[in-house]
Amino acid sequence: MTGQPTPKGAWKITFLLFLFMVVNFADKIVVGLAGVPIMNDLKLDAQQFGELGSSFFLLFSISAIIVGFIVNRIDTRWVLLAMAVIWSLAQFPMVGAVSFTTLLICRIILGAGEGPAFSVAAHAIYKWFPDEKRTLPTAILSQGSAFGVILAVPALNWVIVNYSWHHAFGVLGVVGLMWVVAWLMLGKEGPLVSTAAEIADERRIPYLQLLTSRTFIGCCAATFGAYWALSLGLTWFTPFIVQGLGFSQKEAGLISVLPWVFGASIVLLTGWISQVMLTKGYTTRGARGVLGAAPLVLGGCILAVLPHVSGTGLQVALLVIGSGLCGSIYVVCPPMLGEFTPVSQRGAVISIYGALYTLAGIIAPITMGSVIKHAATPLEGYMTGFTINAAIMVASGVLGLLLLWPNTERARLNAAAAQPKFA
Repeated sequence: MTGQPTPKGAWKITFLLFLFMVVNFADKIVVGLAGVPIMNDLKLDAQQFGELGSSFFLLFSISAIIVGFIVNRIDTRWVLLAMAVIWSLAQFPMVGAVSFTTLLICRIILGAGEGPAFSVAAHAIYKWFPDEKRTLPTAILSQGSAFGVILAVPALNWVIVNYSWHHAFGVLGVVGLMWVVAWLMLGKEGPLVSTAAEIADERRIPYLQLLTSRTFIGCCAATFGAYWALSLGLTWFTPFIVQGLGFSQKEAGLISVLPWVFGASIVLLTGWISQVMLTKGYTTRGARGVLGAAPLVLGGCILAVLPHVSGTGLQVALLVIGSGLCGSIYVVCPPMLGEFTPVSQRGAVISIYGALYTLAGIIAPITMGSVIKHAATPLEGYMTGFTINAAIMVASGVLGLLLLWPNTERARLNAAAAQPKFA
């Protein structure tokens, strides 16, 4: 596959899918951004708000697995379109007066629609780029999450401060429908699904072998820790800035952008370094596995210092840097899985991977809410929650360093699949 040209139009599709992820993460961040107004308006305590944050992920994983198998048979173009329509329609009930139950149900529906988003988008991009050119477009796709927050936080916070949190949901619904129109006009299916090189490599491997391979397990373990930090950032970062550190809602909106700006830099840098390393002959063990997992360990160590320092500026800096470093793992894991997964099975495998690591999104927000509720002070609860986060990041990074060997995985699985048994 080395030297295979990139089809015309690949970067246009990459940009559209980047915008797809921008909308996706703007939808995710709105509850955390409006956390304090929502808690005040609906009279919610910390544990109930944690349940609201976790509810988004209730059907997230199940949906990701189901849709992962669907995209093995149906063009990703139409699946992406259907998901974006669901996201948009799920926002509009919050425009008017809404109960906690209604908000909870809409977030569950939104989560079901967004669960497969990154996996399906990555699968779609891989139909436009050969393996050795996938790391950079994956990094750009991942940047949709950061830019979704960077662009959405100031705009949505302005709406929340000057109008209400209800209107912020309506804005997101309209933006989602705008992407639907753009995708209908410009979205296409990639041509690389049936190239000669991929057909030659199209030996099916039993799913049990793929899902129990050490690199698959390593990807799930490492990204679980990263997603724990991300889901806390989506749900609890802005409330921490307001309730824990005493900033106003307007000030918190500006500060809430910082982790995503830093994370965006890390992701782009990782994508660039990985691609350079590959062109210089490094194995994907080093250029993807080690490069993605090591920052998790470092980030967890930095985050562990947070409860032991004083001064809001230093505390914010440690939280931003510690949690932002874990963005590297999102860039490298989908390409690693794509290395050894047959094309006809890739959509399902990447989606199952996404379904497993996003289970952290169910556990992390509600755990933080429970810890805050039962702590002597909200600030003490937040610090305990971030310490738990630090330990999980370090553990997941270590597991990644031990288990991520995609180059040898490919050889082992291909050799096993070549044998006549069970294939």
